[in-house]
Amino acid sequence: MKNDRIKIFLVDDDAVFLKLLEIEFLEHADFIIETYPTGELCIESLLHNPDVIILDYHLDGIDKNAINGIETLDKIKAYNPDIPIVMLSSQDSIDVAINCMHHRAFDYVVKSETAFLRLQKIITTIFRYKKMEKELKWYMERM
Repeated sequence: MKNDRIKIFLVDDDAVFLKLLEIEFLEHADFIIETYPTGELCIESLLHNPDVIILDYHLDGIDKNAINGIETLDKIKAYNPDIPIVMLSSQDSIDVAINCMHHRAFDYVVKSETAFLRLQKIITTIFRYKKMEKELKWYMERM
C-alpha cells in the first residue's frame, strides 16, 4: 500500500532553526521529515522522492564552499522540475524574493515568528494544486 503521508525535506545550515522547524512540522501534522544541513546532502537524497522541499537561501554557515540555496534550487529543478520548493531566508528583501521566483521557487518565506504558519499555508496550497491537477488529468483522460 502506498504511503500517503507528505514527505518534506528541510534544508538549512542553522541547526537550531532546522530542529525547531522539524519539531513544528511533526507536532502539527503527520509528515515524514528528512533534514539536511547542506544543499549537497539534499541533492544526494532526491531519490527519496520528497513531496516538498523547504530550502534555506544561504546555506554557507557550516562550509563557506557549500553551494548556496539558489544553486541547490537549480540542481533540484534540473533533477525534477515538478518538486515544489519553498525558499527561506532571514533577509526580508524583495530582490531576494524575486531572485528565488526567477529560479522557479514555489514561494519565498522570511524567517520570523510567523514563518511556520506561512509554510503550513503554502504546503496546504501546494497539495490543493496537486489534487486539482490529478482530478483535471483524470477528467481529461475520460473525454
